[in-house]
Amino acid sequence: MRTENEFQKLAIGLALKSGEIMRQSFRLGMKKKWKKDVTPITATDEKINQLVLNVIQKKYPDHSIIAEEGNKIVKNSEYVWVCDPVDGTIPFSHGYPLFTFSIALLRNGKVILGLIYDPINNRLARAISGRGSFLNNKRISVSSEAKISKVSLIEVNCDCKLSSLRDILIKKTGCYASVIYSISYASLLVACGEFLADIFEYRSPWDGAATKIIVEEAGGKVTDLFGKEQRYDQEINGFIASNGIVHKELIEIVGSILKNKTSQKRSWKTKQE
Repeated sequence: MRTENEFQKLAIGLALKSGEIMRQSFRLGMKKKWKKDVTPITATDEKINQLVLNVIQKKYPDHSIIAEEGNKIVKNSEYVWVCDPVDGTIPFSHGYPLFTFSIALLRNGKVILGLIYDPINNRLARAISGRGSFLNNKRISVSSEAKISKVSLIEVNCDCKLSSLRDILIKKTGCYASVIYSISYASLLVACGEFLADIFEYRSPWDGAATKIIVEEAGGKVTDLFGKEQRYDQEINGFIASNGIVHKELIEIVGSILKNKTSQKRSWKTKQE
C-alpha cells in the first residue's frame, strides 16, 4: 500500500539530487535562454525537470506530473506531482544564491505533501498533511505578529494587475515589501516565521503547490488573491501565504487594487508526452 512516507522519501531524494545539480552548475556568466514570457531558462532547469519526469514515471507510471519545463499527463490519475525544478531561475542564472527546488503531491486535487529545498544553505522544508511542517527535521511555525508593521517582511512577486502593491503596502503599513524572485524561497521563510507573508500574482501552479501545505502545516493560511480556496493541479489565481492573523488585511489591500481592474492571465501550457 502506498503511503505518504514513501512518497516523501522519493521527494526528498529528488530534492537532494536536484540540489547537487544546482550547486555544480551555479556560477557567474551562466548561459541562459529567454522564454516567450521573458523569463530565463537554463540547462539546469531542463536537466532537473527531466530527472523528475524520469524518476516519477519509473516509480509511479500511473501518476501525472506537472512541471514548469515539461509535463507527463496521465488521464484520470488519482495522484498529480507538481514541481518547479528551479524556482528562482532569475537569481540562479545571474549568480546570486536565492533559489529552490520545490515539489508537491496532490491526491484527487488536494495537496497531501510538499517540499521546498534551498541547496546553498541546505534548508529542506517539508510537510505531510496533518503532521506539521519541518525544516531539517525541526518543527517550524509561522510568525505570531498580530498586525503588519514597520518590522514586518512581506515578499511581493507581482506585475500587471498588482504593480502598485509594493508601494501601497509600504505607504499603508510601513513594512518591508521585498522582491527576491523566488516565491518558494519566500514561502519557506513564511513557514519559518521570518517573513510575515508573501503575495504572488501569477497563474503557475508549481509556484504555489508546495507553499500551500508547508505554510498551512506551520500554522499559516494560503488562499488565492481573493481569499478563496483553489486547486494546485491547474492554473491558479495567484496566492497569498501568511501567518493567518494578517490574512484578512492582506486580502482587503489586494482586493482594493483588483476591484476595478480586468484580470490579465499569464498562461502555462500542458505538454502531453
